[in-house]
Amino acid sequence: MNKLITALGILVLTGCGNKPQPAPAEEPHRPHFHFTPEKMWMNDPNGMVFYEGNYHLFYQYYPDSTVWGPMHWGHAVSADMVHWQHLPVAIYPDSLGLIFSGSAVVDWDNTSGFGQDGKPPLVAIFTQHLMAGEKSGRNDFQYQSIAYSNDKGQTWTMYAGNPVIGNPGIRDFRDPKVIRDTASNRWLMVFSAGDHSKFWSSTDLKHWTHLSDFGAGWGAHGGLWECPDLFPMTMEGTGEQKWVLLQSINPGAPNGGSGTQYFIGQFDGKNFVPDERFAPAATQEKAVWLDYGRDNYAGVTWSDVPPSDGRRLFLGWMSNWDYAQVVPTDAWRSAMTIPRALKLKYTHEGPRLFSEPVSELEALRGQAADVPKGEIGGARDLSDVTGKPVSAKEILLELEWDAGQTPADFGVELFNSKGEKVRVGYSPADRQLYIDRRESGNMAFSPKFSSKDLAPHKTAGQRLQLHLFIDVASVEVFADGGACVMTDCFFPTEAFTGLRLKGAGVRVVSGKVWNLNKAR
Repeated sequence: MNKLITALGILVLTGCGNKPQPAPAEEPHRPHFHFTPEKMWMNDPNGMVFYEGNYHLFYQYYPDSTVWGPMHWGHAVSADMVHWQHLPVAIYPDSLGLIFSGSAVVDWDNTSGFGQDGKPPLVAIFTQHLMAGEKSGRNDFQYQSIAYSNDKGQTWTMYAGNPVIGNPGIRDFRDPKVIRDTASNRWLMVFSAGDHSKFWSSTDLKHWTHLSDFGAGWGAHGGLWECPDLFPMTMEGTGEQKWVLLQSINPGAPNGGSGTQYFIGQFDGKNFVPDERFAPAATQEKAVWLDYGRDNYAGVTWSDVPPSDGRRLFLGWMSNWDYAQVVPTDAWRSAMTIPRALKLKYTHEGPRLFSEPVSELEALRGQAADVPKGEIGGARDLSDVTGKPVSAKEILLELEWDAGQTPADFGVELFNSKGEKVRVGYSPADRQLYIDRRESGNMAFSPKFSSKDLAPHKTAGQRLQLHLFIDVASVEVFADGGACVMTDCFFPTEAFTGLRLKGAGVRVVSGKVWNLNKAR
């Protein structure tokens, strides 16, 4: 078959030749500033690459239903990771199978030979999944393939030599993430194989050599390892270089279902070895989590962000396989998290990843208001401060309590006239951050949705900083500069119109609330 995939062919195949239209105003749970598909099903972010001024976001997409089905790569671009332009489907299934998760890179030196006219090609690396092989009971129905583009990702050509990595008989063998290792002048690939990660290398993106495996005895193993990412980072304050391995798992997350653990260590060109200061030998079975909420999964980082930028930029799928296919949205399902900058810092527990909202989100800020300082006094209504509704807000709070005191839990509560509410709180006695959505509205779609989700977090002294992003049906919480992060979705039956602080023996040191404008 013709493996050149063009935008024109896509329009003919799908019959969706109309220019993208804004989301209908009547969609009650459509986010204002998170990326969502225009319609139908979306899951993992894929192929995230920066090239010639644009951030490319590809994603797992099924254009014919709002539940998971034959996977394609959807496509969108943005100059700032905030305002997105939807583009036609980028890569369709072919005779080798469906197009599962993967990554993309700019082949600056044209090591693959795919480039034209002296310009580097974009090369996508992904898992293909042969449904006929799975249905027949085989174990070798997943393998790694590549495609390339010479027009900035608008059209893609499948490589005639696919697959570039065949399957030796491992049932779950997927989700390749590729980076350029400048130290060794070669490409590195990590992908997941059931209960571990595999590392491979290549000089041309077409011929790959197996290096090593990682996973035995480390981290959480309550489900399948999926969607890994491997990259070097510099430790803030010391200048040390470490390697970070992100590893999603489903199920097995700390609050149930899907989640993303990570490891910090060294990669010697063949083997990845976690730093003992990251997780001493006595606690090797204890996972460290990137986000303790229920709704951040399969996240990876952008490739080819310019060195002048210097950030490691991350995006995750804002859902959970426990209930993703039944959440109460009709025309579309799923959103991405806000983009985040990852930072590597030493803590009292060893080296840890911190996650911070990217500064580009500040462009959404509209009207701002200060939160009055002083004692919360049990409950303090902020509706007059924030305005109504509270559908799209950014909140930054600095809270403190007296030394020697252990106040009861305190936090921020969203509510509406029906008594539905979501609470973001902290328990000093338990040293736990939490999101409580047990009274958040519509939860009948899944017995696994109602939850009070917990995250261990030890504050420095008697002070806590909370940075919240609220967007219609989700909240993302960054505590103490991103030392502890939680992401949860919820589905109130009417919009939240109220916001209040709750707690006794706690005072506001500083606080600000911004109304956030729509990104579309």
